[in-house]
Order: sequence, then structure tokens, then C-alpha cells
Amino acid sequence: MALCIRASKTLATTPLSLTLKVRFLFPFSFSLVHSCPSSLPSAPSEPDSPSETLYKQLIFNTIEEKPWAFCNTNWVSNKFHSVIVDPHLFIKVLNLIREKPRIALRFFRWVEMQPGVKRSELAFSVILDILIENNLMRSAYWVMERVITFHMHGIVDVLICGYLKLEVSVKLLDLLLLVYSKKLMVDQCLWIVDKMVRNGLLPDVKNCNRILSILRDKSLVAKSSEVYRMMKVFGIKPTIVTYNTMLDLFCKEGELQQAIELLTEMQRRGCVPNEVTYNVLINGLTKNCKLEQAEGLIGEMLKLGLKVSAYTYNPLICGYFKKGLLVEALSLGQEMVNKRVAHTVATYNIFMYGLGRWGRMSDARQQFNDMLKRNMIPDIVSYNTLIYWYCRIGNIWEAFLLFDELRCRNLVPTVVTYNTLIDGLCRLGNLDLARHLKDTMISQGIFPDVFTYTILVNGSCNLGNLSAAREFFSEMLHNGLEPDRFAYTTQIVGELKLGDPARAFSLQEEMIAKGLPPDLIIYNVFVHGHSKLRDFKGASELLHKIISVGLIPDHVTYTTIIHAYLESGHLRKGREIFHEMLSKGLFPSVVTYTVLIHAHAAKGFLALAFMYFSEMQEKGVLPNVITYNAMINGLCKMRRIGQAYKFFAEMEVKGILPNKYSYTILINENCDIGNWKESLRLYKEMLDREILPDSCTHSALLKQLEKDCNLHAVRHLESLILECEESCSAKT
Repeated sequence: MALCIRASKTLATTPLSLTLKVRFLFPFSFSLVHSCPSSLPSAPSEPDSPSETLYKQLIFNTIEEKPWAFCNTNWVSNKFHSVIVDPHLFIKVLNLIREKPRIALRFFRWVEMQPGVKRSELAFSVILDILIENNLMRSAYWVMERVITFHMHGIVDVLICGYLKLEVSVKLLDLLLLVYSKKLMVDQCLWIVDKMVRNGLLPDVKNCNRILSILRDKSLVAKSSEVYRMMKVFGIKPTIVTYNTMLDLFCKEGELQQAIELLTEMQRRGCVPNEVTYNVLINGLTKNCKLEQAEGLIGEMLKLGLKVSAYTYNPLICGYFKKGLLVEALSLGQEMVNKRVAHTVATYNIFMYGLGRWGRMSDARQQFNDMLKRNMIPDIVSYNTLIYWYCRIGNIWEAFLLFDELRCRNLVPTVVTYNTLIDGLCRLGNLDLARHLKDTMISQGIFPDVFTYTILVNGSCNLGNLSAAREFFSEMLHNGLEPDRFAYTTQIVGELKLGDPARAFSLQEEMIAKGLPPDLIIYNVFVHGHSKLRDFKGASELLHKIISVGLIPDHVTYTTIIHAYLESGHLRKGREIFHEMLSKGLFPSVVTYTVLIHAHAAKGFLALAFMYFSEMQEKGVLPNVITYNAMINGLCKMRRIGQAYKFFAEMEVKGILPNKYSYTILINENCDIGNWKESLRLYKEMLDREILPDSCTHSALLKQLEKDCNLHAVRHLESLILECEESCSAKT
């Protein structure tokens, strides 16, 4: 362990105001006086009494006669009762046997375990002194843990006030800081650092780095900055670890400007950034959507000859996938291969999640297969990722095959695995099997959490089964689980959707009683409930209430009301609310524009639909597949199928993949105009792209097939009648 040194004389000239400023940086958890305790004795200088010397010889003789003596609490001897109950005698005896440190430790441990022992900070200090002088650091660590266990915080004053040699005291204070930091007891760490610097002692920079690391993990930016400033003021030179920890904190909290300033300071002080520095910055820039700058840093690393790894590439690949930039993400993966940077399981998991998110399940599965080909073992996250996306696209069969496979590989399904499958079953309307799977997970020793029940409540409500929803909600409470805001919101949505507003309001009161006051989401749910019931007055009153309680209605609030007016055919009123929303300085979302486009296109007001479609893009709001479907549907209804195909093509050019509704709309229109071959081509194309058709798709196809079958049947019947008539004529 690096030695801390007493602060130089220059610290003595530090202005009082600066000292006080540092003093108040650290919260105190204990009420110890700052000055050295008057009760502390000085190092004993009087000669050893005969009785003390007798104990020394007695200990050595006892061990010689009985080698197992003092090894455990089962060994008992009445000869040492006075040492056990008299801390001062205990200290003197320890000092007498310090020439044999391991025996001293053995005796100390035995005394510590005896009933009636009177513990003192001084006794602990003496044994620690013995161990440190003999470099028995592991044993010293154990003793220091006992200090913390027995809340003997006064040992800090013993060490600071010169009872032991300065070098030993500093080592022990650093050891105490190490133990506190390992236990994540950051307030105690800050308290000791404060004590040390105010008494002219400098903590080891490694301990400062540990404290900064804990503060970073707790996202305590202000306190971390204070500790860093203290280090600079008192001359504790930051290391590369110090800078990397602070950079990581600033990047995680989105404080990019502070990160850049610190990087500049770091380089000015001659500290050269390493791989960790760059990885931290790349991760931070990616999280703050600065993808080009992050990729630029990878190029810089390569120029400097620094080692790039999966930790370098993974955050950036993830960032590109989040933005929907699949080409860029995949090219980074190829770059890793070209530069012989090994993919990790986490890398493959990122690719699987990103590709699945954008509907490319076959590519996601290929990533999984590539991992297996490289003899890499998928983890539970790998399986959960694929299971999740298969459930989202409705391919529950493939999801359960993966579920069986992971168990064959001796992986243990987690509550996340079960929740994902239960959600997939609920989405397909198979509530009975979802309930059975919930019971199965319990039998396997995996207990449902709040998310499990929230999924089941939501699935029940979507099927219109309010009694089942209430049953699951009650079971959650019975099992001692506390519903969170989302669980309550889900049940409230169900109560409003299935026509029991009184019960919904009762749940809201229950939330308030449990310390969960309504937030904007809850208010938006109630606005939606009123709107669905065509209670526009109630929705309007709730809008004013949101403002009165200090909340600000958002685009969801207004979009909900706009949608309700549009659905009920009040297009003009919907547009008025839209303009009111704009006047409040709120920015419409893609959902806002989509409901406006859908309502006007469906009613044949294509000019207004086109206007909103252009306006949203001018304002930087990108249309999604639902927006395009609304335009395609409106155009098909007006028999403008050529323009509908142009929107279908434009969507794909922009990297927006069509879904089953996109194909169903075009299949339906082609069937209506008698273009049977094109309908079949579209149907085959969607199957080739692993887009599963639903009952609407099949109905559209069968509608034309039915007509053809009827026509063939009539023609066959007519031919039979003609044949019969001809036969009769021939006979006559």
C-alpha cells in the first residue's frame, strides 16, 4: 500500500476560508469531537510489572504445551480472566508479545471472542500496529473489519492524535478507508478524509479514486466534483484512474462540456489518455446521441495505436441501432471482423436486439447461429432477446422452442423469460395458457413479480375480461407485492375501458393513500377514458385540472382529445384542438399527425391528409409505418392505387419496413378491382419476408376466392343444365 505523507508546511499557510470550505464538503455521520480525546494515554513508558511479564511467559508456555491453545472459543482457561476484563492490561500484554506477531494476533482473536471482554480502540490500535509493522496486511484487514463491526469509530482519533508512529497511523487510516470503501460506506469515507486533511494527513490517491468510484455509481456529481477539487487543493495528484472515473461520471450524467474540460485539463497536466479513457468518452457520446463524434474517436484510437475492443464498439453499435441506422451498425460489426476485434456475447446480443427491433428476425437469428458456430455460449440475455422479439411478432411457437433449448443448455429461465412468454401469450389472446405458465414458474421456484401481474392484468383487460384482471390484481396484493404506478395505471385503464369509472377513481384514491400521487400519465389515462365515452366536457374539465395542480398537459393529453373528436366524426373540432395545442408551444408527435392523417384520409379529405403528411416532415417529425398505412388506406379507398404503391415504395426506401396491415390494405384493394394475381404476389411476398398474415389478410383473399368459386359453380351448373337439355332433345 502506498504510504500517505503528512501535508507539507505550505498547507499550514492555507487560508482559513479555504480550510473551512473543504471542511463543509463532507457530511458527518458521527458526533466525535475534532480535538484529540483527552482520555487517550500516551505511549506507555513505565517499566513492565512482574505480573505483566508473567502473562507473557504464560502465553508462550501455554502454546508450547498445548499447540491448539487460543485457536478457537472452545478452548477455555481461567488464567487470563484479568486480561479479558481489563483493557489496559490487555494492551500491555499485547505490547509485550509483539515480538511474535502471529501469536499476538492469535491471542487477540481469542480474547475478542471471550464473554465479558471489554473492547477498546487502543487495544485494536496496538494489534493493528503490530500487524502493520510486520506487513501482515491480510490479518490487519480482518481486524479493521472488526473495528467497523463493533462501531469503534473513535479509532480514527486514536490514529490521528499520535498514539502510534506517524507512518503506521497513516497506513492504518488508509486501510480503514479501504475497508469502508469496499463496504460502499461513502459517508464514513468522506468523514475520515475530512479528518485527515484537517490534521495535515493526506489519504492515498487510490482511496480517493475508490471514493470517486462509489460517488459515480450513485450519480452524485456535485460530491464527486468536491472530492476532486479537494484533491487538487491539498496536492493529491490525480492518476489516470481519477480522470477516467470523473469522465465516466460526467458522460453518464450528460455533462459533456464538463467532460471535455476535464479531458483538456488531463492532457495539460501530462496525463496521456488510454484505452479506458477513449472507451468512456465513446460510451458517453453515444448515450448523448453524438454518434459521429464517437466514431471519430475510434479512428483516433487506431491512429494512436491504442487497443480497440468490443467494449469500444458495442456502445456505438447499440446507438446506431437505436437511431434505426442499421447499415452503419452492421458496417461497424464488419469493421470489427476486419480489424480482428473479437465479438463478445454482449456484441451478439446487441445485434440480435437491434435487428429484432427493426423487424429483421431472420438476420437476428443468423447472429445467434453465428455465435454458436464460433463455439461461443449464448447467455440467458441472448435467449431472452430472441424470445422477446418472436413474441412481439406473434411467433410464439419459435419462442417456446427457444425456451426449451435454453433449459437443455442448463440455463435457468429468469422471471424476465417467463414474463416475456406470458406477455406473448396475452398478446395472442391465450389467457388460460398465460395463467398456466405463471403457475408453472411458481412450481419451478421462480416467483412472479409486479411486472408479471401487470402483464396478466393488461392481457385480461385487452380481452375484455375485467373479472380476471381484478383477480390477478388481488392475487398480486395477496402475495405481498406492492403495485407500482404502472400496475395501478394498467388496472385503471382496464376499469375505464370496460365501463367502471367509479372503480377507476377508487384506485386513484388508493394510489394517493399509498404515496403515489397522480402524475401526468394517470391524468392522461382519465382524459382518454372520458374521451372514449364521448364525454368531451369531462375531458375538458380534466384538462383544466391538470393545469390547476401544477402539471403541464403534453402532446399525449391533446392527442388523446384530438383522436376522440376525430373518431366521433368531429373533424373540425379535432383541428381546433390541434391548433390550440400548437398555440401552447407543444410539439405534435408522430402519433398526433398520424391520427389526423388517418381520420381525414379515411373520410376522403386527401388534400388535408397530404398537408399534414408534408407538415410533419417539415417540422422534423418522421412518419412511421402506421402513418404510411393511413395514407395508403386513404388512397386505396379513393381508388388511387397507383399513388398508394408510390407511398409503399417510398416507405421502404426510407428504411421503414411494411407490416401485415400495409400488405393487407393493398391485397384488399387489388381483390376489389379484380387484380387476383397481384394479390397473390403480395401475399407471397409478405410470407417470404416472414410477415405473418392475420384473419383480415385471409378475409381479403377469400373474399375474391369466394366470388371465383361461386362463378365456377354457377358455370358448372349451367353446363349441366345444358347437357341435360341436349340429352332430352336427342331422345325425343
